[in-house]
Amino acid sequence: MSEKHTLEDTKLNPEDSANHAKLEAGDASKLPGDRSSEDGHGEPQPTRLYKRRWIIVFLFSSYSLCNSYQWIQYGIIGNIFMKFYNVEAFTIDWMSMIYMLTYIPLIFPVTWLLDRKGLRVIALVGTALNCVGTWVKVASVRSDLFAVTFLGQFCCSLAQVFILGMPSKIASVWFGSEEVSTACSIGVFGNQMGCAIGFLLPPILVPNLEDMDELAEHIKTMFYITAGVATFLFILVIFVFQERPKLPPTLAQASARAMPPEDYSYVASILRLLRNKPFVLLIVSYGLNVGCYYAVGTLLNRMIIDRYPGEEVNAGRIGLTIVVAGMVGSLICGIWLDRTKTYKQTTLAVYVMTLVGMIVYTATLDQGLLWVVFITAGCLGFFMTGYLPLGFEFAAELTYPESEGTSSGLLNCSAQVFGIIFTICQGKIIDKFGTLAGNIFLCVFLLIGSIMTGLIKSDLRRQNANRLAKEEAERRMLEQDYGATTQISPQPQTPSSQA
Repeated sequence: MSEKHTLEDTKLNPEDSANHAKLEAGDASKLPGDRSSEDGHGEPQPTRLYKRRWIIVFLFSSYSLCNSYQWIQYGIIGNIFMKFYNVEAFTIDWMSMIYMLTYIPLIFPVTWLLDRKGLRVIALVGTALNCVGTWVKVASVRSDLFAVTFLGQFCCSLAQVFILGMPSKIASVWFGSEEVSTACSIGVFGNQMGCAIGFLLPPILVPNLEDMDELAEHIKTMFYITAGVATFLFILVIFVFQERPKLPPTLAQASARAMPPEDYSYVASILRLLRNKPFVLLIVSYGLNVGCYYAVGTLLNRMIIDRYPGEEVNAGRIGLTIVVAGMVGSLICGIWLDRTKTYKQTTLAVYVMTLVGMIVYTATLDQGLLWVVFITAGCLGFFMTGYLPLGFEFAAELTYPESEGTSSGLLNCSAQVFGIIFTICQGKIIDKFGTLAGNIFLCVFLLIGSIMTGLIKSDLRRQNANRLAKEEAERRMLEQDYGATTQISPQPQTPSSQA
């Protein structure tokens, strides 16, 4: 999609506000900038923020919501789908775990495609797969068609691979250095909102009925609503989603654009990331935290129904509480990072509080007081789900100038691996020893993750690159101003001229 880049629909980045007059006058050669942000002719590139960036990030957030909603769509009413399709609990668990399993082998080729083809191609493929998956599910509402509904969920899990790692990439391509954490939080916000709706709506739309025909109608209604929304969002992406702004938002992004494609090697980038010790620690600690979140979300119905029989709707509401509290946590953490740049300290504090929240939630789950479970689950969600954008942004800082899509992909791959392991192990522990033992199992790994986070060295490469670029730009501006002053200053008269 093309657009007119006029002054009215754009906002200049703060680092270029002093140079706007020169830009409008066509004197771009006099703009300050370091060599890393110069174009092929040696002229520095201006940076600019476009209002369209908010449309892009909110559109992404919307179709991410539609996809993540379906992750927990089956699990939160697992007992109902077990009855309808006549399958075991572990089979229904796989309707959630397929999202994790699909991601692991496909994230590397998809990340390579993101680096080669850009954001728009990835957005189109992701929304198309999500749309196809929802319509396949519509055709699966019969008790003997579990394989078809699994196929639909598989298509949606494929779509997730094209969605999950994009928030930090969109933030860096479209947003200024003072907004990237907030923008990343908005991108993750959609994923969390989808999970929240996935916890809330299915128990309301699909009640636990004994009449299979009536139950099938409720399931079909739920699937039709999802398919309609997915189709609408796919059409919006076709006509609205744009690859990148005409001018880069930051000097760091200008430097990334200046790199010739032939100088970039995806395999070499991954190898460099895996040699980055702070990032490797973050990969493992992020996977432990988010893997615990996936396990709790997938098995929440079983945890609640085990202690509070017949409370399917409240199980969904507890899941909603976890995610909504996490959405608030994500936005607060994003704004806090943009203001303070305290990536290591904030990430560690949130991680430790996640551990504390999990311990308190575990201790109160068996007390027989559902309202207390709502409160403790909300506290757990505020920190556990609020951690998601922190990991993305901390990774982008530790790995600059590597592609944000690659670093995010490795983080998410770790999360999926641990998510599968934790979901299977905790499910088996719950079946054999009860819910308390299963939650203690997760607490142990959150403690390990907290210790690993404390060992990460805070090397904020992206912030340092932006700071150095701005200092170089200011130095060049001073040099140019000094040169201009020297040229127009009056020459002193010599004795011969006075004579």
